[in-house]
Amino acid sequence: MTIAPARQIAYDVLHRVEGGAWASELLLSAAASLDSRDAGLASEIVFGVLRYRAQLDYLIEHFGAPRKLDKEVRTALRIGIYQLRYLERIPAHAAVMESVELVKRARKRSATGMVNAVLRKVDRAAVEWPTREVELSCPEWLLERWERHHGSEAARAIALAALAEPHKYVRVSAAGTRFQDIGAQSIVPLLALEPGQTFLDLCAAPGNKTAQALEAGVRAVACDLHLHRLRELRGLAADLVVLDGTKPLPLARRFDRILVDAPCSGTGTLGRNPEIKWRLRPDDLVDLHGRQVALLRNALVALEAGGQLVYSTCSLEPEENREVVAEAAAGRAVTVWERMPRRDAGDGFWAAMIKSNESANG
Repeated sequence: MTIAPARQIAYDVLHRVEGGAWASELLLSAAASLDSRDAGLASEIVFGVLRYRAQLDYLIEHFGAPRKLDKEVRTALRIGIYQLRYLERIPAHAAVMESVELVKRARKRSATGMVNAVLRKVDRAAVEWPTREVELSCPEWLLERWERHHGSEAARAIALAALAEPHKYVRVSAAGTRFQDIGAQSIVPLLALEPGQTFLDLCAAPGNKTAQALEAGVRAVACDLHLHRLRELRGLAADLVVLDGTKPLPLARRFDRILVDAPCSGTGTLGRNPEIKWRLRPDDLVDLHGRQVALLRNALVALEAGGQLVYSTCSLEPEENREVVAEAAAGRAVTVWERMPRRDAGDGFWAAMIKSNESANG
């Protein structure tokens, strides 16, 4: 039996995501040869399974599968149940038979009978979810911390936003068109850039914010830790520098404006990157906090007298936001902005504009 390319690719991507890969990157290359319809189905299955994973795992047992399953079998069941319950216009026989075939090809032939029996029981009848973790398909530890820091209503809204397919936004400028989330587009304007100013983008890849800053006529230096990521900025009118921003910056100049769009947990982007909620651990926030503090401290050293710096993340976690600024920029004038999923359009973002401690006259 043949398997539709969209389902095979979805299975392969989800299998690799379980090993630590990123769904959007894998889909970009894996679906490149597909027509738009198949590419769209592959993407819908991958992101749908990742968004609703807790519900799907509950349903797997609800419809009769044993608790302990090989990961290949569980992935095939997730794909099958997602199509049968969450998607419209998918032929039930195709969802069932091709999921069974995926199990065969994964050399788990002994499980094919069980997979077939479970999927043939799947219907669209309402289910009473046993916990809010399952209902909202989000780890309880994340729900608890959002409730603690943002309130119960906001915590639920964040989780619900992560279940929805995010809107796609584009930025149109004289330099061309780029896909860029509306929340991400809101960060660079906080710097109030003017023509001729010197501008440092310390964590620049993939380059959308650097490109946005260049529209203001600044003289830009764009940095990143990884050369392969910095190559994405080739073609922009900026000096490109590979460096580790957590260490003292090897730059001979200071800058009028600096952007530190710090690497972060990305909890403001769960609709776009749903694997984050299953991958993130509390200890990760401790590690990220340490690196973010180092990035901000080093960037502040490079800020010109009278200059302004924006520190931003697409995280909702205080350890990555206000606690970083409190530790690294104590005593400086700070103005804060926050965008919350579902309350505001686009991804969740947090930003602080920090002024130089020195006057323009020294």
